[in-house]
Amino acid sequence: MKTVALIPVRDEDGETRLDRFLRRRFPLLTQGQIEKLIRTGQVRVDGGRAKAADRVRPGQVVRAPPLPDPPPPKSDGGLSAKDRDFAQSLVIYRDADVIILNKPQGLAVQGGTKTVRHVDALLPALKFEREDKPKLIHRLDKDTSGLLVLARHPAAAARVSSYFRGRSLNKVYWAVVLGSPRPPHGQIRGWMRKSANARDADREMVQRCLQQDEGAAHAVTDYALMADAGQRLAWMALRPVTGRTHQLRFHMAEIGHAILGDSKYRCDRPTPGELPNALHLHARAIELPRETGKPLRIIAPLPDHMRTTFKAVGFEEADGKNPFSAFD
Repeated sequence: MKTVALIPVRDEDGETRLDRFLRRRFPLLTQGQIEKLIRTGQVRVDGGRAKAADRVRPGQVVRAPPLPDPPPPKSDGGLSAKDRDFAQSLVIYRDADVIILNKPQGLAVQGGTKTVRHVDALLPALKFEREDKPKLIHRLDKDTSGLLVLARHPAAAARVSSYFRGRSLNKVYWAVVLGSPRPPHGQIRGWMRKSANARDADREMVQRCLQQDEGAAHAVTDYALMADAGQRLAWMALRPVTGRTHQLRFHMAEIGHAILGDSKYRCDRPTPGELPNALHLHARAIELPRETGKPLRIIAPLPDHMRTTFKAVGFEEADGKNPFSAFD
């Protein structure tokens, strides 16, 4: 016979609404059923009545009446062994809170009309010792390679998401662009918005706009020249101060130095035909704050197509050993 459950709120649960806390514990219940249990006093927090929107915190205890058993442990989503091995091969850092991937160029983060294979579908392979799959915290374009952060539990998701929203983390991208920007260091600022009539992520683009235009968002990018090959190509370090869709690609094209291999955002400069025809934009490094201790710094190796270009034009990857130093 089922009995009343006393459920402790764990550190990894974080601070969350009572109804959401119960939905995670009892996924077979509907939102309406949960709200009724709370409204009628069958659910209590530290012995007292509560409302659905009240927030529970680590250390508190939630009392719940006899409820349906949770479903059996989640499967790997029907992934093949090949897909599972592939997903796990992308992991370059893992701890109790986050998983960080080095996403390859050409792999979408989420699915679309014609996109079946994507990071979101591979997440069940990244549960490791936990019952729940990790959660996406931010996005990278399909054709952008590099660091992608996942949260392993709700408290980590809330904390890391706040870092991205509050701009308290440091991200550095590497790009190869057409031409050589002058001045070699600077900041790009302006207003942009999504173009109309984009039916899916593959067609989505942004455009320049005025501050008063509907959907206008202010975008800011720091840039630094790492090396150039005459006036033909340049290796750039880019730091997005804001995080708008296609921001780096759009900004570089706007100043007349489109990213090599970008089929959406172009400029009036010749594209070398002998180099790999893929987007040369890589989320190279990230610095995540931690609650205690020094920030976590992770650097992602370059993808093969960018290594090929570096070698062909004489850029020395070792010259950028500390990607953050470009903006010191």
